[in-house]
Amino acid sequence: MNIIRYKYLLSIIILSFFFINSFANYARIDSTNLIEKNNPLAYSDNLDSLLNDWYVSNSLVPVQTDTNFIDIENLDLQEFNDSDYIKRIEELPDFIELSYNKVVRNFIHLYTNEKRDLVSKMLGLSTYYFPIFEEILDANNLPLELKYLPVIESALNPRAISRAGATGIWQFMYSTGKMYKLEINTYVDERRDPVKSTEAAVHFLGDLYNIYHDWILAIAAYNCGPGNVNKAIRRSGGRTDFWEIYYRLPRETRGYVPAFIAASYVMNNYQYHQIQPVNSEFPYACDTLIITEKLHLKQVSEVLKMPLTLLENLNPQYRHDIIPASEKGYSLTIPTEYTMQFIDLQDSIFNYKDSVFFNKSIVRDNPKYAYSQYVHEPPKGNYSKLYYTVKSGDNIGYIAEWYHVRASDIRYWNNIHRNLIRVGQKLVVYIPKSKAGKYKNFNNLSFAQKQKTLGIKVEEKTTTNKIYNYPEGTNFITYTVKRGDTFWEIAKKYDGVSESDIMHLNNISDARALSYGQVLKIKPVN
Repeated sequence: MNIIRYKYLLSIIILSFFFINSFANYARIDSTNLIEKNNPLAYSDNLDSLLNDWYVSNSLVPVQTDTNFIDIENLDLQEFNDSDYIKRIEELPDFIELSYNKVVRNFIHLYTNEKRDLVSKMLGLSTYYFPIFEEILDANNLPLELKYLPVIESALNPRAISRAGATGIWQFMYSTGKMYKLEINTYVDERRDPVKSTEAAVHFLGDLYNIYHDWILAIAAYNCGPGNVNKAIRRSGGRTDFWEIYYRLPRETRGYVPAFIAASYVMNNYQYHQIQPVNSEFPYACDTLIITEKLHLKQVSEVLKMPLTLLENLNPQYRHDIIPASEKGYSLTIPTEYTMQFIDLQDSIFNYKDSVFFNKSIVRDNPKYAYSQYVHEPPKGNYSKLYYTVKSGDNIGYIAEWYHVRASDIRYWNNIHRNLIRVGQKLVVYIPKSKAGKYKNFNNLSFAQKQKTLGIKVEEKTTTNKIYNYPEGTNFITYTVKRGDTFWEIAKKYDGVSESDIMHLNNISDARALSYGQVLKIKPVN
């Protein structure tokens, strides 16, 4: 009898410990942007800020119903059982397996109760954006339901900027955007281009799926990065189910997947919750014209008598409303009904007030453009423009010291954020002409030789023990290049391998000479 009591007490203690641990984890989630209880304030405020942009008020109008406007304040909202939600989620035509639990339910309640007005706006915007997402997802053979990710990323606002600096409808950070070939400069930010950013996001998601072969984990990694997901899997004993690694993930990511499931539910079942879409004034049909000459959106607006706000909403990637001149050409999206008019009047459009719209002082001084960076101009005076190719081990501080310029100048001249540079990148450096000859051969110097110019002695690293000419028939470990890969990132995957090893072994001299699908030799098979 005493043994039975002892086992009973031991069970109570173990269960209590488990409960306390679970409660502690549960409470930690509540203190972040998540809404695992009924406290959605942080998350809902973030949703509001993402959608609360001037373009929303200019592109949306209240939808008329047969009985005038719906009085949301006096709606008698029906409560649904878990079985109702489960049934509707199971009926969604989704390839991705969507789970249902109390976390998902709380996000559904957030969307359908506290944030129903926001859902109305997003439903209106979805009529314009979802066809863009679906076409690109379909062309790349990805599940079409991934179109709901921008609902939780940006609330379908191409100008959304997070506190961390993620930008655009798919919320790309600067470095990730560059990795996926998005153009980001003074005039153009393709993270805000609905088409270009979707193409980049689709490639990114495809790469993540190739890592996990699980869409839910790929979605989680889109939010927090594959490194954090890998750590969660490892710390969970190799488990690869999202809900089994849930508490090992970053706190924000714990709410990301449930929010995606809830968004998928709400965007398909809003009618059950008496939510009415708000009509969007985005045109149903648009044409894309390729522009190679410098063009201001106001030139198009004033000559064609088209609302400027409409043009800006259709072309949010142009930071100053200026399409820069380029041989490759930039896209201009306009409503179809204006296409022939633009073609007929294009000479007049390009010449209209060009001396006014391309005055640089106007661009710099206009508060509207305060978000954008200033035009990067060379220093005034007698300066030579030199190029330095980034090598392995370089950083902005070293390069600034070698050329005797300020690190901030190098960042300014090269549109660099947070000191992020990559091997093979060419950096512009302005040097007084009288001293330019001193730096003529800097690209050919080793790290130790460049440090020596500062009076700093560094032992040369030798690679005499590296033999790159292997006998014919040697078997190698190989790697197939993915989109956005660099030699540095590939080398990190293998112990004892550097970027230069891979480049020498594959007879590559240019660190930028990587192409998608290329097969690289990494090292001999032991």
